[in-house]
Amino acid sequence: MEANSGFTSRNNKRDIDKVRRITCAYTPLPARPQLGAGALGLCLADSESAGIRCRSSGGRRVYRPEVLDVTPVQAMPQPDATVAEEKPDDAPPEDLWARIRGGFGMDMPENSRIDAELAFFSARPGYMERVSDRAEPYLYYIVDEIERRGLPMELALLPIVESAYQPFAYSPGRAAGIWQFIPSTGLHFGLKQTWWYDGRRDIIASTDAALTYLESLYNQFGDWEHALAAYNAGQGTVRSAIRRNGNAGRPTDYWNLPLPRETQGYVPRLLALRALIETPEEYGLTLRPLANEPYLAIIDIDSQIDLALAAELADLTIKEVYRLNPGFNRWATDPDGPHRLVLPLDRADAFTAGLEALPASERVTWRRHQVRSGQTLSHIAREHNTTVTVIQEANGLRDHRIRAGAHLIVPVSRGNAEEYTLSASQRLNRLQATNREGQRHTHTVRNGDTLWDISRRYGVSVGQVTNWNGMAPNDILRPGQDLVIWLPEGQVRTASQANSRAPIPSQQNVQYTVRRGDSLYRIARQFNVSVADLRRWNNLPSQGYLQPGQRLRVMVDVTSQQSDAI
Repeated sequence: MEANSGFTSRNNKRDIDKVRRITCAYTPLPARPQLGAGALGLCLADSESAGIRCRSSGGRRVYRPEVLDVTPVQAMPQPDATVAEEKPDDAPPEDLWARIRGGFGMDMPENSRIDAELAFFSARPGYMERVSDRAEPYLYYIVDEIERRGLPMELALLPIVESAYQPFAYSPGRAAGIWQFIPSTGLHFGLKQTWWYDGRRDIIASTDAALTYLESLYNQFGDWEHALAAYNAGQGTVRSAIRRNGNAGRPTDYWNLPLPRETQGYVPRLLALRALIETPEEYGLTLRPLANEPYLAIIDIDSQIDLALAAELADLTIKEVYRLNPGFNRWATDPDGPHRLVLPLDRADAFTAGLEALPASERVTWRRHQVRSGQTLSHIAREHNTTVTVIQEANGLRDHRIRAGAHLIVPVSRGNAEEYTLSASQRLNRLQATNREGQRHTHTVRNGDTLWDISRRYGVSVGQVTNWNGMAPNDILRPGQDLVIWLPEGQVRTASQANSRAPIPSQQNVQYTVRRGDSLYRIARQFNVSVADLRRWNNLPSQGYLQPGQRLRVMVDVTSQQSDAI
């Protein structure tokens, strides 16, 4: 497929070996303080868009793999002089930033919107350092894919605009991952989204989808400025703005279109980043060199595997495995795939050898569970941190019917839940546990609850509730879901709260003495709390046993407990 600008599109797929080696020089680093997905929220638009001049023409540079395979030229020795090794002119750069500079292909106009973004970045030199650290594990792979498709290298900077290269970024508009796909667009481009896995956060899958989408937008609009605006605001919004200006006899280039404020700042922000990378010294910026050499490997694993086991086989921490595989939501890979892991190149052989020596039955740990009276498949799935579908498939169940006393096999994690530090549940736990100003309350969602109802009941905003709980305003609430609400100290119930169908929970810390026959599940049901809460409040391991006489701390809503429950 040929792009109108002359950028050559090469969509031929490479053969994927058992271990597909990708390039990215990266040393896993400790987590940095994160900026939100809206960290670059300075959208300064202005109406002065006439008389645009080009600082420089980016030209059309297309990297081809064969230029990277070169033989160094040896320098001729000189009398009484130091012998230096010369590099051929077409040798690949050692610094990945230099490689990115060499592939810039968009024009760079003089515009006050770009200048405003440059001023923003120049005043925050530490920002680019943090972004570089976060981008380092993924950047070479993305650069390689952009070159393979013959696209302009400015696109490698787009995840900085979208997410600051944070793979776990989640926006109020429900966009996720470094490329910030919303659910519907992600599904349209083949990004699977399940309880186990979210392809929008998968670096490999989302990069392929994003570049395919951008290439499609370029072919629709014929220039990159319109294409990028459409990536941000949608094709319909950009087409409508073009049509409106055209009908009014006004210019239809990006800089003159009546676009949303965020979109008016979107392309200027990207071009400001391009200017910073192109001549960092001009803006008082020092870019730490990123080695332009292989780091990552994509490994086919054929079936589901516990991520703690994968970390053990690769001699990595679980956090490092999650950072390279942020698409996986839970303690294991998705049983329905994708069956692949991204690991450091220097760990690939050892991991593959260990995996091949491991019996398939030991990739995931299974436990025998006896169904208790009143239990449903949903209860059992929540108790063991899995899904109803997985339990049904493992036990040959055609429907949800089970009987008390029956035995089921269920998959369980090798480690405690807390060990899977970047799983969706642990990320949420850390967010909800963050100390904020005021008094912490837990609201358990009931049938019919909405974010609007809950926020009004507690006298807070929907935005506050979603921020405290890592949600978007349009996320669906589930009965039994726990939401954290922060209220001013000593706040009294207002009339609207008193008249609401559920009062503000009055939480109290109580001590419960374990009796013979008790289980965490039974105690959780008795106090209308979750098993996960009981474990967290009492630092209980996921596979431990309760002892009669053991005392447990329980945070209960005393308005809903019977006086003889404790």
